[in-house]
Amino acid sequence: MSNIKMALEAIRSARWRSLFTMLGIIIGVVSVVTTISLGEGTKHQIVGQINQAGPDLITVRPGRRVSPTTLLGSVGAGSLNEADLKAVQAVPGVKEAVPFSYISGMPSTEGRDYADALVIATNEGAPGMLNQTLAFGGFFQGAESHKDVAIIGKRVAEELFQENVPIGKLFHIRDKQFVVVGIFDEFDTSPLAPTADYNKVVFIPYESGQKLTGNQPAIFQILARPNDPEAFDQVAKNIGDGLAAAHAGQTDFSVLTQTDNLELANDVLNMLTGLVAAIASVSLIVGGIGILNIMFVSVTERTREIGVRKAVGATNRQIMGQFLTEATILSLTGGVIGILLSLLVNYLLRILTDLTPVLTWPVMLLAVGVSATVGVIFGITPALKAARKHPIDALRHE
Repeated sequence: MSNIKMALEAIRSARWRSLFTMLGIIIGVVSVVTTISLGEGTKHQIVGQINQAGPDLITVRPGRRVSPTTLLGSVGAGSLNEADLKAVQAVPGVKEAVPFSYISGMPSTEGRDYADALVIATNEGAPGMLNQTLAFGGFFQGAESHKDVAIIGKRVAEELFQENVPIGKLFHIRDKQFVVVGIFDEFDTSPLAPTADYNKVVFIPYESGQKLTGNQPAIFQILARPNDPEAFDQVAKNIGDGLAAAHAGQTDFSVLTQTDNLELANDVLNMLTGLVAAIASVSLIVGGIGILNIMFVSVTERTREIGVRKAVGATNRQIMGQFLTEATILSLTGGVIGILLSLLVNYLLRILTDLTPVLTWPVMLLAVGVSATVGVIFGITPALKAARKHPIDALRHE
């Protein structure tokens, strides 16, 4: 307890120097905690986006899945085709299979273009596969599937038409004119989720996509659901076997369950979060070096105090404990201030951006523990130097 009192008195006697000494720790804690909280928040967004479609969704994509660094779960050039779609539809246990095909082209109207939009050709089963309702209008089905109609996401409505409900409005893709017949509800989205941001998508009928591409739309994914939701693993395996047979034994495709999609997204996110957090943690090392430096200065300035304490009976262990406690309190205080600033940064990110960081108690406690450990590690050498001073030499110091 006496060591703590002496440490607090020493810190109070040099407030500004102590504050600047803690600055490296504060910056390091804020950087690391904010990075991890952003990563956790993005994970929650990804889980919400993927789970929105339901746990029994099966995704088929071109290319072979080889590592978590391939965010879409597959690598390799190429695409799926209608033969693959029919092969999936023919697999026993498949209730429905829906194609999703990218169509090159930029939607435009009244002199405005929306370059961020994606144009996807699909069929009437898309809302069920995405498990999403429409805010306005209805999805094309039946006879409308042969017309040039479109369902758009909320960002498309806001950016292209500059209104929330552009039902009946006309726009062009290439030389084709389309009419808006529906607007989707807001999709949960994250930039690192292995799916497109459907809020920025223009959905058109698959037949219209065939016309725009000369009857050759390249399918980038097929979404399927099993008849029995509990049997999705077996159905996914059957789809893989069926496509392999159709591809002459070549597994140049990926069949992913929602669990696979979550694992892929989480692996990528953990990798990125770990990398950024490691870079940010350099600030903690810099802060530790600052504590090391200032404690050496403190030992030099207080040499006579050390001599007096030793002359009245203080042991080397007590002297060492005094300076080690001071270094630890400096670092620990910097960690606590860093946590408080992290709360402020997280709050500002939530209200000023679309990011939703999630700050948890284990992360905060770990940050405080790491900052205290930094103080102990970088305070040992100055504390040893203080403890090893000879009392006579210390008393002669001017």
